[in-house]
Amino acid sequence: MMTEMRSDEIQAEIQALRKQNRILIKKLERSEADRRQLEDASDQREKLLKGVIRDLEHSKLELENRSRELEEALGKLKTLQMRLIESEKMSSLRILVAGIAHEINNPINFVYGNLSCVKTYTTDLLDLVQAYQQLIPHPPEVLRQKVEEIDLSFLAEDLPSLIHSMQAGTRRVREIVLALRNFARLDEAEFKPANLHDGIENTLLILHHRLEKSADRPAIQVIKEYGDLPKIECYPGQLNQVFLHLINNAIDALEEKEQKRHFLASKGELPLDQKPFAETQSDENRIWIRTEVYNRNRIRITIADNGIGIPEQVRSRLFDPFFTTKPVGKGTGLGLALSYQIVREKHGGRLWYESTPAAGTQFVVEIPIHQLEHPEPLNSP
Repeated sequence: MMTEMRSDEIQAEIQALRKQNRILIKKLERSEADRRQLEDASDQREKLLKGVIRDLEHSKLELENRSRELEEALGKLKTLQMRLIESEKMSSLRILVAGIAHEINNPINFVYGNLSCVKTYTTDLLDLVQAYQQLIPHPPEVLRQKVEEIDLSFLAEDLPSLIHSMQAGTRRVREIVLALRNFARLDEAEFKPANLHDGIENTLLILHHRLEKSADRPAIQVIKEYGDLPKIECYPGQLNQVFLHLINNAIDALEEKEQKRHFLASKGELPLDQKPFAETQSDENRIWIRTEVYNRNRIRITIADNGIGIPEQVRSRLFDPFFTTKPVGKGTGLGLALSYQIVREKHGGRLWYESTPAAGTQFVVEIPIHQLEHPEPLNSP
């Protein structure tokens, strides 16, 4: 009896354990299902997140491309604006120079041409008066008084010198008119071989007034070190603009140095080894212009000064259009940018500079002697 009861209890426990096992298996199956569902949801979220990341990266790339396109468009717009402004300036300059050259050239040629006749007539009249004096050594009192009144001996001595001075002056005016025409190249706008030394000399003649001594500074000495250059295939008028901008900048640097010296002198802070121009007449403002053939098919023009130098903080923007360190009304910020474009894009050359603060700056223009193909002029559409 006891054995049968014990067996029933064991069977009951086994049944209970089986029931609990079935329950645990069902719970485990539900947990496994939940886990698989969570993994599926996690995979979906991961895929969705990766898709969002790809979209963001694509959008970022598109934004960078658009930004680059806008920067290029802005650069082209600035360049076009610079070209239009400079083209308008040069057009106005050409009209002005043509008018001045025409109005001055005709009357000055008339005066210059007639001066030779005046010189001949004057010489003949003086010879005639001398002949009269030899024939009539003792003229009547009326004539003697007139000779003393006009100081005939001084007149005979000074009149040829006066005519010679007039000839030299009119010859100088004719040279200036010719330099104006050559500088603007009114009748030579095409691509052609040219003598760059002529362009430099014409530019120096145009800027002669800025090189002379003034109340604030001594005269600027121009030291020319010209090499034996062949004729260069180029746009002469455009290269003349480059020379004008670079020499003008050198003069500005020297004037700025003098202004700084005056300012320091007024505050009593000028170094002992320096004196303001009011206390010294030493000629220490200099511009060097060197030309040379480089590497057979290239030439270099170096324009250097011993001015104030270029500040470090503006060097990276020096060739940017419309950037200038000059005060309002002093410059437009087109000079160096346009020069860079003329040298680099229109002549296949290089333009760079070297500068030492308080010691000076030199700009170097390097262009080929022979162009492989003729570039378009700067102001062409």
